[in-house]
Amino acid sequence: MSEENCAVILAAGEGKRMKSNRPKVLSPVLFKPMLQWVIDSAQNAGVSGICVVTGYMHEKVEEYLSQLNGSDTAHADVVHVLQPERKGTGHAVMMASDFLNANRGGNVLILNGDAPFVDTKVIGEALADHIENGNAVTVISAVLDDPTGYGRIVRDVDTHRISAIVEQKDADLETQAIGEINSGAFWFKVDDLLDILFQIKNDNAQGEYYLTDAVKLMIQSGKKANAHTTGKANAVLGANDCLQLNALNSIARDEILSAHMCAGVEIPCRDGVIIGPDVTIGSDTCILPGTILRGKTVIGCGCTLGPNSFVTDCFIGDHAVLNSVQCKNCTIAPNEAIAPFSVIKPVK
Repeated sequence: MSEENCAVILAAGEGKRMKSNRPKVLSPVLFKPMLQWVIDSAQNAGVSGICVVTGYMHEKVEEYLSQLNGSDTAHADVVHVLQPERKGTGHAVMMASDFLNANRGGNVLILNGDAPFVDTKVIGEALADHIENGNAVTVISAVLDDPTGYGRIVRDVDTHRISAIVEQKDADLETQAIGEINSGAFWFKVDDLLDILFQIKNDNAQGEYYLTDAVKLMIQSGKKANAHTTGKANAVLGANDCLQLNALNSIARDEILSAHMCAGVEIPCRDGVIIGPDVTIGSDTCILPGTILRGKTVIGCGCTLGPNSFVTDCFIGDHAVLNSVQCKNCTIAPNEAIAPFSVIKPVK
């Protein structure tokens, strides 16, 4: 029996509107698959193990996870189970019941594999709320100006506690007017979830097994349920087509560039500058237009990169200069100035 926290990530969806030959969860935001964003957030929140529920083109997702487990950056075990038929979020979690049974005594975080912006801070705050209040389930919610398409959080008028989650297609007009929505992320006590998981029915407009019905069943059985409302509206965002994927890229790009500038990185013009989420940059470094930084790249202090440089998984020493340079898996020594139009690759 475990007293640690684990996570289940739902990654079975097809994403037909992407019109892609890959599973939706492997669609990249700033060069990094959405699924990886979610895994990283869960791992950084300190979960002891992760189970990814696969479905559409599951072989590709499983191959990706195999490569991830073989890397030296993984710090929580990642296993996978198959949801052979997509019958809803509740059904997906049922497929992970063996994993949940192995983690009895702890809490489980449920996340959607195509919602990359549920970050570690939000997860940690929701867990603290969950534990402090002794909740059987804590839903991560957000308030949106336009909640169309999301499940609504219905609260008790007297206690202000959550009383139900109603999906958009099952909601009446009064419920549709509610602005607080379900992000699709939950903390459950594992034992309480297993007690009611297989009682979930599919008597709804979609004929699916909703995980949100687990909340209703817990309330009916006298368990404590509540919602932790995050001020980060982006936490609920996902992508169903390439237009929405572009919007996620734009949001992530702007946030990352702003964070680097607040940390002392000079970006005099944002044009064409794209920096991946795992890139580290020292202060007083200047990033010029057309520069793309990817992967686990580490850049020292006082460097000048660009214009028009492309750097992937490199270590760049302090005060190095890369003008119109492409390099991958390389180390650039401190104070080194690389000749323009150089292409640097690792020695085989």
